[in-house]
Amino acid sequence: MRKINGVPVEAHTDLSNLTGGEVLKWDSTNTLMAWEDQDSTGYVPVVWYGGRGVFGGGSSNVIDYITIATTGNALDFGDLSTSRTELGGCSDGTTGLFNGGLVGGATFSNVIDYVTISTTSNALDFGDLSTSRYGVSSLSDGTKGLSGGGDASGSVTTIDYVTISTAANALGFGDLTLARYRSATCADATYGVWAGGENGSTQFNTIDYVTIATTGNATDFGDLTVARRGSGGCSNTVRGVFGGGFSSLDTIDYITIATTSNATDFGNLSSARHYTSACSDGTKGVFGGGNSSNVIDYVTIATTGNATDFGNLTVAREQLAGLSGD
Repeated sequence: MRKINGVPVEAHTDLSNLTGGEVLKWDSTNTLMAWEDQDSTGYVPVVWYGGRGVFGGGSSNVIDYITIATTGNALDFGDLSTSRTELGGCSDGTTGLFNGGLVGGATFSNVIDYVTISTTSNALDFGDLSTSRYGVSSLSDGTKGLSGGGDASGSVTTIDYVTISTAANALGFGDLTLARYRSATCADATYGVWAGGENGSTQFNTIDYVTIATTGNATDFGDLTVARRGSGGCSNTVRGVFGGGFSSLDTIDYITIATTSNATDFGNLSSARHYTSACSDGTKGVFGGGNSSNVIDYVTIATTGNATDFGNLTVAREQLAGLSGD
């Protein structure tokens, strides 16, 4: 799924209002991939997120949703196939995936569930990760969904991928630069980023990245301002934002995804917490849950500053997954 001027458009849809069609080109000025309308000279950014934010799992099977443009409390969306914590979430703008996790505090899961973001309902089976693990962190470029790291009786470097439009088991993509779990993630149309995490008692400030279109191992990107695990990550087409982390931090960092470098201070969450999750509509970045709370707060991604109260989840919880779409 892609959007043109904010409207979801299937890749092969015949756009009757265009006589020249459209092509995907690199926009060097804005450092992003963009659809170019052949009837004009304007570039239109490629995005895959959307106006509905979805939060799933976290000591329950509950899936909530919000309308990101409008502050307010979350509403019930449906249920995961099994109650689990420490799962990853990503989407292509239409289909949302919930990957892996920990069931009953003891059983590692390889389950990939999916939902159609525009339609409230229970999640359905999509396929399986290559290995059962929890603390996995997921991201997407709008086509591929990647799940990296995790704990499977020991931290792993594994990165899996699926094509989100096609239900199937995950395939091997490559490896993170170091074994860890509970990282935060973000992505643009080219790069996928994992930030922080832990291996046993050691927390990391490490940021890795991959080129999503090409399978291969991750490369060092830079460092967070503070080593931590359990942050929430989200992005627009330019900037990635990471909020919270263990132990009960309110720190928000940001990076420019197209440019490797260390993270910079963005501001603070409305309340200090860890094991939160995040999603974005490209304008707002929304952080939900953490520290067994129902707190939802938000930032404007393009503008540094402290987070503002958004509303509440339907159930207070932590170690949940977030994603967005339409």
